[in-house]
This record gives sequence, structure tokens and C-alpha cells, in this order.
Amino acid sequence: MTEQKRRRIAYLGPPGTFTEEAAILYAPQAEHIPCKSPGAVAQAVTSGMADEGIIAIENSLEGAVADNLDLLIHETHLSICYEVVLPIVQCLLGKPGTRMEDIQTISSHPQALGQCRRFIEQRLPKAQVKAALSTSAAVEQMLSEEHGAAIANRRAAQLYGAEILVEGVQDSASNETRFVVLAKADHEPTGHDKTSLCFAFTEDRAGILVGVMQAFSSRGISLAKIESRPSKESLGKYIFLVDLEGHRLDPPVKAALEEVVQQTDPHRFKIFGSYPRYNGRPS
Repeated sequence: MTEQKRRRIAYLGPPGTFTEEAAILYAPQAEHIPCKSPGAVAQAVTSGMADEGIIAIENSLEGAVADNLDLLIHETHLSICYEVVLPIVQCLLGKPGTRMEDIQTISSHPQALGQCRRFIEQRLPKAQVKAALSTSAAVEQMLSEEHGAAIANRRAAQLYGAEILVEGVQDSASNETRFVVLAKADHEPTGHDKTSLCFAFTEDRAGILVGVMQAFSSRGISLAKIESRPSKESLGKYIFLVDLEGHRLDPPVKAALEEVVQQTDPHRFKIFGSYPRYNGRPS
């Protein structure tokens, strides 16, 4: 009997990021492959270097991760096949022996910096804030500086030999980030599903969005989220993103989506995928 191939999951690295933490939660026995950017995560799956990739999509404090939404809209044809919700505990890290009064710079990913805005303003108002490609990259950068600190998780502190100066520096104890898993196909129906899609309109007129919403409401389909992103074509043109309850193959959802296609720009209508709603357990 041949040995079963180990699943490969790409994530935003280096090791110690929250995305790695989410990847481990999603598939603890898989091989986890660090990538330099979310775009590289998607490319790893597209090229076959990884079976799946995981990216952050929204945070309970900072909202949508805009660059990753744009990745789904414009830059990849991969599908969402699963979602993971991870509680986020941010820590202020420094080199061993660092004192709070000596900190002159704070490095982290922009999302992490935003989640800790009040702490930084109140406890380190004179420190310079510096953006990094990831929370782990911020820790690596900080360790080479004389008076630096970084915001990252406990695992990054352990991996890179940093000291946790303050734990739980996020602006809310209920801080959570939602991640989605990308693959070449989405998930089969489970009866407890979610579908994500985007669409835009060919014209702008009063009530045009109401017609799309009625396609869902008239069939009893609940919307979990609706938001918009600039189309990147011209000022005032937007792409709408929707998460709805149900699988794209469920008859009511399928009928609603067919109606939405008729009301929107067919070149801007895109189903990102249908997948199980996260229930707190690994896949």
C-alpha cells in the first residue's frame, strides 16, 4: 500500500504569523508552506506547489482586509472551500530586557497596528509606527533594532526568542479574524453552508441594488454580509461583495443567483465559492 500524500497548505509567512496559526487550526497534520504575500499564497495553489492556501479576509475590529478582497476579485480564479475564525491576542514584543520607556519604534502588519491603535496612543504615544509585511517579519526586523518593539502573537515570541512585554494589547478582548481557504474547487454541499460572491452594475440608477437584494429576500435567503470595494476602473464605480447563507447548488440559492446575473454586469459577476460555515472545529 502506498503512503498517502501529506496535504500542503500555503500561508502568509514567515512562521509565527496569525495566518500560520489559522492554517494549523484548519489542518494541524498538513505541511505548512510559508509565502511572502497573499498573492504568493494564491500562486502557490495555482501552480500546484500547495493544495490549498489560507488568507485573512476580515477582522472584527478593523473590518475587511482590503488587499485580500481585491485579490479574490481581480487576481485569482481560485475558490473558497472553507473558512476559519481565529481569536486574535496581540502582544507587544521586544528584545529580552527591553524597557517600555526605551521603545522608539513599533513594527507590525498594518492590520495588527490598527487593532492596537488605542494601546499605542495611550502607552507609547511618542513611538514611531512602522508597517511590515507580516507580524513575524516585524519581529525579525525588531530584533535587529536598538530601541524597537513589535506587535505579534505568542508563537512569534517563542520562535524568534523575543520577550513578551505586554500581552493582550488589542483594543478589544473579543478580537477575531476570519480566514478563508483557497483551492481549485469549492466544497460540496453540507446543509450548513455559506456562499461568497461579487457583482457590479453596468449602469447607475436609483434602486438598482434593491432588485438584487429582493432576489435573495423573496426566497428567504439571509445575507451574512454586504460591502463594496472600488472597481479600480473609475471614481464612483464599485463592486459589491456578498456572503449569503446556503450553497450555490441549493435550488433557492441557484435560482437567486441566476436572477442576479440578469441584473448585473456579467463580466463582474463572480462566485468565490460555497463552503461550510465555520463551527469551531478543524476540517
